[in-house]
Amino acid sequence: MTSPSPTPSTSSPGHGAASSEVTVVDDVAPSVPLKRSSGISQSKPPVWPITEAAGDQEIPIAAKCAKPARPDGTCCKELKDPDERTLIDPDIVRDVVIGLSDGLTVPFALTAGLSSLGESRLVVLGGVAELIAGAISMGIGGFLASQSERDHYRYLHRHTAARVDRSCEEEMEREVTEILGPVGVDAQTCNLVARSLRKAEDSAGSAAGGRDEEEGPLRWAKDVGLTAFLLKYGEGLEEVPTKRLYISAFTIGMGYLMGGLIPLLPYFFIPRAHTALIYSCVLTGVVLLIFGAVKARITGATEGKLDYVWGAVTTLLVGGVAAGAAFGIVRALET
Repeated sequence: MTSPSPTPSTSSPGHGAASSEVTVVDDVAPSVPLKRSSGISQSKPPVWPITEAAGDQEIPIAAKCAKPARPDGTCCKELKDPDERTLIDPDIVRDVVIGLSDGLTVPFALTAGLSSLGESRLVVLGGVAELIAGAISMGIGGFLASQSERDHYRYLHRHTAARVDRSCEEEMEREVTEILGPVGVDAQTCNLVARSLRKAEDSAGSAAGGRDEEEGPLRWAKDVGLTAFLLKYGEGLEEVPTKRLYISAFTIGMGYLMGGLIPLLPYFFIPRAHTALIYSCVLTGVVLLIFGAVKARITGATEGKLDYVWGAVTTLLVGGVAAGAAFGIVRALET
């Protein structure tokens, strides 16, 4: 008995891959060669668009894509901006800026004032003591600040949830309209959004209340519904995760420690404090310039080379004025 001859067939177009031949020989599984566009990054899995669904099933919005309709075969989700970059979390950038700025100015002013003693050894001892105490103090301050922000959000969440629960439907529609109306959403759509959000909150509350008391409420119950919407888009508030408290404390404390070591470094190697002070000024100024340029880069505030220069110069001026003012006050107190 002879084996069946190869049967060529053509795949139907419009399912995320270009039409190509599929050859079946004996028991070998069919293979479909896929064309890859050279302009698409392969660091992420390809996007498979869904243009048709079996029966009456609705296509998920996340699966929709204009890839089959584009001449280059690129999905809109894969299009990249020429200047697209991965930015660092603005909260972390803020903490780093706070820690480094204080570390570059306060220890510098202290060491500059102590340099009048003439010996770098005394400057190093005083500077290291202040550096350690300041890093701990800054870290604790960052922790307490984040904790206060989290407690403030939880307080508002409780009161907003109670207000949503006792308010009438028309009042909630009015509040949603005040948020979405200025951005161009019509009143009818705002009313539908308010009803949908209130229904979602009621469903989440019912699901949370129906769980075992030992397990506690659903973790996502407080993140959906009308209360979360009013806080996030009406007040611009989101809950601070618990891990954020420790990240903020560590980032600010380490930023202060690293920044404070820079103006102190020359005193470790140069015995005369007056000479070390000159090198400390130059080193601190160079670091402020570099820090300003890097900060402009990671915050996305750069569109051209002049933006790097502006960021570096402004950081140098602000840090220099702060350090000079602190140094001048120390000098005035000595006289």
